[in-house]
Amino acid sequence: MTKFNQWLNTYIEESNINLNDTFEINKNGTLNIISYGSIVERIKNTTKQEQDKIKDIIVNIDFLNGDILHFFRYLGQSVTRDI
Repeated sequence: MTKFNQWLNTYIEESNINLNDTFEINKNGTLNIISYGSIVERIKNTTKQEQDKIKDIIVNIDFLNGDILHFFRYLGQSVTRDI
């Protein structure tokens, strides 16, 4: 397991994020239901450079007491491009 994956797993656990929870994205008239777990798996399978950027964003959102799930839903927009 990479250091980033360990960090992300710890962050998710400490934030009490349920990876089985889902959200909806309507893309071109098609409703997509995506789990937060699928977003996290996509994050873990990106490049080191992308992971570094994502970690910086997550840390900043957390520092500002923002909603990390909003960021995950934003990332979900790109996931639906692959569907």
